[in-house]
Amino acid sequence: MTEISLSVNGRAVRAVVEPRAHLADFLRDQLQLTATHLRCEQGVCGACTILLDGAPARSCITYAVMCQGAEVTTLEGLEHDPVMERLRAAFAAEHGLQCGFCTPGMLVTARDIVTRLPDADAARVRVELSGNLCRCTGYAGIVRAICRVLDERRGKALAFDAPAQPRPLGPVGARHLAETARRAAGVRQAEPTALETAEADDTDLGLGSRPANLEHTLSFTVARPADEVWTALADIARVARCMPGASLTEPPRDGRIKGQVAVKVGPISTSFSGTGRVVRDEAQRKGVLYGAGRDRFSASSARAEVGYAVWPETDTSARVDVSVRGLLAGPLAQFGRNAIVQDLVGRLAAEFARRLERSLAGVEEEPASVNMLNPAALLLAAMKARLWATFGRLFERRP
Repeated sequence: MTEISLSVNGRAVRAVVEPRAHLADFLRDQLQLTATHLRCEQGVCGACTILLDGAPARSCITYAVMCQGAEVTTLEGLEHDPVMERLRAAFAAEHGLQCGFCTPGMLVTARDIVTRLPDADAARVRVELSGNLCRCTGYAGIVRAICRVLDERRGKALAFDAPAQPRPLGPVGARHLAETARRAAGVRQAEPTALETAEADDTDLGLGSRPANLEHTLSFTVARPADEVWTALADIARVARCMPGASLTEPPRDGRIKGQVAVKVGPISTSFSGTGRVVRDEAQRKGVLYGAGRDRFSASSARAEVGYAVWPETDTSARVDVSVRGLLAGPLAQFGRNAIVQDLVGRLAAEFARRLERSLAGVEEEPASVNMLNPAALLLAAMKARLWATFGRLFERRP
């Protein structure tokens, strides 16, 4: 859980949220601002459009933790806005709504058009509305309504305070990125001093100043002595063979890695290609992997910093503690509901531990060419386990 502070409709808000909670879920579930509608949850339909630092943004694909220090405005916060008052009247007069589901996002986008593009004609309005979908009206009434308010602005019948400063370049809310990064660095788990001060030469690896939207910790036991496990983890080629779906594309050099992770979901197979660097503290038996990868087919990307430590449990077994801080972007990020991700990461760790034990015992796994990560099968297994656990709790409560 992460604490955030931001402004919502002009009111200071402080709350604790899950790292992967979307801004739309936070607004609706925690603040009860239900004018922000949810439909596609992929940033396509525009029903969830709000203003973030004064610019339209898709709240269904914006993480709440990335809005630290930001100014968020929903449709409720624009009730007495002069431009919004004219737009509501124009939408009613021009029959710009039917079922009304898309209307909140349409109104927020329409306000941006009126305030930002005073000389827009009907053709330009249609282009600007291309990111907001409507299943009812055919858009004609919506376009007429926006053009009516634009005519009022050009005719001086509509007066409002336009933004005094141009918007900064970069993503919506980018002016708060540095503050968010500083805060994220302040709450991250402490790493050994030797690892904190070891900076990668390639600044494109790991998270850098980017805030994480996935954080997870776990532990697993390997039935081998701690010194043997620590030594094995230094063998990057062996580690890659033990990790489901992973393979090296080049021999590792000086702790630097180039490789890929093959993924299969049903009949579709793809792979993430990336690079990484491993920094180890031999004295404390702790290390960090800084990595970054991309799937060229889906345009998804992932960055991660994976810390690990090996501790002796008995003379013949070791405990491995792992902390993962990652940033997922693109279509991949849409599959990141926290509970399911935790189950998936846990099952990957269990499979890695099993393969590592077999490797240390001299039993090698299948070749990397057929070593394919099947997240669908792992997710199905995780969901089955959660379902059985739920049934178990229900039956335990029966008299």
